[in-house]
Amino acid sequence: MAGLILGPLLRFASAAEATIWVETDAACEAEVRAGGRSYRRRTFRVGNHHYALVRVAGLEPGEAYEYEVFLGGEKRWPEEGSAFPPSVIRTPPAGEPLKLVFGSCRICAPHEPPHTLSSEKEERGLGVDALHSMATRLRDEIPEDRPHALVMLGDQVYAHKPPRETVEFIRSRWDTSQTPGEVVADFEEYAHLYHVAWGEPTTRWLLSTVPSAMIFDDHEVDDDWNISEAWLEEMRSQPWWDAQIIGGYASYWLYQHLGNLSPAALEKDELYAKVVSSEDAWPVLSEFAYRTHREPEGIRWSFHRDLGNVRLVMMDSCGGRVLEEGRRSMTGDEEWRWIESQATGDFDHLLLGTSLPFLLGPGMHHLQSWNEALCAGAWGRKAARWAEGLRRSQDLDHWASFQRSFTALADLIQKVASGKRGASPSSVIVLSGDVHHGYLAEATFDKPVESAVYQAVCSPFRNALPGSKKRLQRLAWTEPAAVFGRLLSRLAGVKEERIGWRLTHPEPWLENQIATLELDGGRAAITFERAVLDGSGMCGLEKVYERRLV
Repeated sequence: MAGLILGPLLRFASAAEATIWVETDAACEAEVRAGGRSYRRRTFRVGNHHYALVRVAGLEPGEAYEYEVFLGGEKRWPEEGSAFPPSVIRTPPAGEPLKLVFGSCRICAPHEPPHTLSSEKEERGLGVDALHSMATRLRDEIPEDRPHALVMLGDQVYAHKPPRETVEFIRSRWDTSQTPGEVVADFEEYAHLYHVAWGEPTTRWLLSTVPSAMIFDDHEVDDDWNISEAWLEEMRSQPWWDAQIIGGYASYWLYQHLGNLSPAALEKDELYAKVVSSEDAWPVLSEFAYRTHREPEGIRWSFHRDLGNVRLVMMDSCGGRVLEEGRRSMTGDEEWRWIESQATGDFDHLLLGTSLPFLLGPGMHHLQSWNEALCAGAWGRKAARWAEGLRRSQDLDHWASFQRSFTALADLIQKVASGKRGASPSSVIVLSGDVHHGYLAEATFDKPVESAVYQAVCSPFRNALPGSKKRLQRLAWTEPAAVFGRLLSRLAGVKEERIGWRLTHPEPWLENQIATLELDGGRAAITFERAVLDGSGMCGLEKVYERRLV
């Protein structure tokens, strides 16, 4: 009999349908029972792994459907004796206020004191997991009070800082004294990493009952993934690189990307059709992953979801980059045209999800734009070589380091907010993570706009920012840093931005955190909460900031 290895994950969900993702230990028929009806799908095979994405259709708005998962006719979810409430597919009624939670960056470590990541190389305090804390709170809430969506903005797993269980698995397969060392190096190890990250009971229940949308970031492959053309050339010369990047892309497609797509999009997806019809889809998927790495233009990881009259456009800002000096761009031209088309329409609010913040602290923003200009040769070859080292050591790869894309996104937002791409929404909010601190920045343009425009950053769910970088991030928001950085960038030939921004609060938050966005018609509000231990030692959340946006 087949068993349930991972899942169920509630991924896409609308007022009429949903998708449930599962991984099983053998080929079988996966069945979801909800609302007195049965929905079935045969698993497909990738090497020694088996997966299914079950479509649950014909749902009615304003209902909460408890569901169960059967494999080969045997009930596998909820698990016998589970202490968690039933998993639920909730279909919101028309006009219901939207509640969306978001954040990024989650390293796996024990959820008991002292909450540390321990290995032979380091023991690092990570604090309380904000995602785990939110799940603990939701256990006691009725389905109608739970979020409509969980937006995970990158670094769902850390391939180069795997948890102890995955390190032990890696050691059982390779001599880790040889390069690449104790990092996730192929598809099998990626699958193990996802099992550890999402298999913990509280997290597993959360993902089974709150719909999720995900996009990847650098740590899901490497700390410097796609930071520059020079870095990419170096990696491609390594004998182990192809297996690592193929494993990274293939596992992302299976564990994250598939569930991002609506049933209608899946029906049109040629790769999905090939995979589910293959006796063993590994050759198909590995060839796709290799081609994606070598020729990223033409492959689109970005996607969108409509949540009532709110449009969420999730933009890939890592996997599809154009890295050629002189053409550097966050996305290829085809993908950018798609993003522009999805940002066109009449919405109450437009949400733009990107793992990397569009608007950084001004000092850091100007440092990155200056660095990109130097790497391109603005101050000569010697300065370019030095700047490339600085780029890698300080992770200078945000939107400011891709000035062509930064300008294009600023122009797009300005057009949307001024009503040039449909009726102007009440707000345009960029949701981001990555930088291991959180903040809310309000943006203004050189011409009047009708929409409120914000950058909201929530990071990390669970990680630790070194003390030196904490000081640097605080400094980046000060006026002296902004003035000095702007001077450097102008001396390197960087043009003045048409957009300005400022914090809406005194300084960034550096704790593990999660954010909640509430949208009701034209109104919008945001709340940031940090992860804490309560008086009894239980994980909890404590409000640090809230603001009415519109």
